[in-house]
Amino acid sequence: MVAVDQGRQSLARVRPRKKASRLWWEVHQWAGLKFSILLSFILLTGTLATLSHEIDWLLRPAMRVDPATVGAEVNWPAVARTAAVQAGEGRVISLEGPTDPWFAAAAILEAPDGGLSFVYAHPTTGEFQGIGHWVSAQRILRNMHRHLMMPVAIGVPIVSSLSFLLAVSLVTAFVVYKKWWRGFLRPVRLGDLRTAMGDFHRLAGLWSLWFVALMILTGFWYLAEQTAFRAPPAPSAKVEPTAETMVALADRLPAVLENARVANPDLRLERILFPTEKSGAFILHGQDDAILVRPRANAIWAEATTGAVLQVNDGRDLNLHQRISEAADPLHFGTWGGLATKVIWFVFGLALTGLSVSGVAIYALRLMRAERRPAAWGAGLAVSWRGMGVWRWPAVILVLIGFLLIPTVFLQA
Repeated sequence: MVAVDQGRQSLARVRPRKKASRLWWEVHQWAGLKFSILLSFILLTGTLATLSHEIDWLLRPAMRVDPATVGAEVNWPAVARTAAVQAGEGRVISLEGPTDPWFAAAAILEAPDGGLSFVYAHPTTGEFQGIGHWVSAQRILRNMHRHLMMPVAIGVPIVSSLSFLLAVSLVTAFVVYKKWWRGFLRPVRLGDLRTAMGDFHRLAGLWSLWFVALMILTGFWYLAEQTAFRAPPAPSAKVEPTAETMVALADRLPAVLENARVANPDLRLERILFPTEKSGAFILHGQDDAILVRPRANAIWAEATTGAVLQVNDGRDLNLHQRISEAADPLHFGTWGGLATKVIWFVFGLALTGLSVSGVAIYALRLMRAERRPAAWGAGLAVSWRGMGVWRWPAVILVLIGFLLIPTVFLQA
C-alpha cells in the first residue's frame, strides 16, 4: 500500500512537469509561428540592409574606383567643387567620404524643384564619375526594414515591437531545449528532413544567442526612443544664413578644413554638411576617440563666410542616454568595424532568418509526421498557413503595405 502511494505521488510530480514543459513549448511555438511571415521578412530585409551600400556599389558603376588611384585622405575641396558645379541652380546638401578604398566619394544634391540625387566623384582627384538616383537599394532596404515604408511614427513601433516575440522565443528556448549548452558542436544529421531541420534550428540558435540578444536590446531601444524616450539633441551653433552660391561655398571649404584641423586634429572626417537656408555653417562629422558612436557625435561647426570654428562636439562628452542612442545603430547593423563586422552581421542575420523559417518548417513537418503524410513543400506550406491562424492576416497585410508604399519613396525624392 505504501509503495502504491509513493508511486502515485511520483506520478503526480511528473505530470505537472510535463504540463509545464508542454506550456513552454507552446509559447515558444506561438512566438515563432503566428507572425512568422512578418518576422522573417523584417529579418531578411535587415540582413540585406547591412550590406546595402555594397549592393549599391555592385549596381552603380559610378560608385566604383580603382583603389590604386586613391590617396590616403579625401580631397574634400575637389569633391566639393565637383558637387557644386553639378548642383547648378540647386544646392549641395552634404558630402560623404568613401567607406572603403574602392568606393567613390558621394554628394547629395537638391534640385530647384526639391528633387534629390547623388553625385559621385573620385575621392582623390574630385573627377566627376556619374549621377545616381536618390532611391537606391540602401534606401529601400533600410526604409522597409525600419518602418515598412510607413510614416516613421507608425512603422518603427510596429517593427520594433517584434523584439518582444524574439525575446519570448529566446527565453523559452532555454527551457524547451534541455541541456542546451551541449549542442554547440553537435553536427546536423541529414537522415531525414525533419531531423535535419531540427538540428539546424538548434545549432543556428545556439551560435546566434549573442546576436539574437543584441537585436532584442536594440529593438527595445528603438521602440522606447520612438515612443517616449528620445535622446536630447547635441549642442549646435546658430549662424546667420549666407546667400553665396554653391561654387563660392565650395571655394570656402579649404579655410574651414584648416581651422577644423586646428580645433580637433584627431577627427577622422567622414561627412560635411553644407550651409542651408536656415544656417550659414559648415558642419563636419567624423570619428575620434569615442567608441560606438555615429559620425554626427563628433561635430565641428564652422561659419561658411569666415571659416571660423564656432562649436566643437566630442562624442566622449555625451551623457549616458545620448551614448546609448548613438551606439544603437552601429550595434544593430554592425557598421562599427567596417566591412568585416558588416559581413559578420550579414552571416548571423541569415542564420536568424533561417531560424525563423526553419521553426515554421519544423512545425509543419511535425504535424505531417503525426498524420503520417509524406513531407512535401505544398502540403507543408498549407499546414503552416493554417497553423498561423488569424494572426497570418495582419502579418501579410503589413508586408504588402511595405511593398505598396515603395512608390512613395520615389515621390519623396
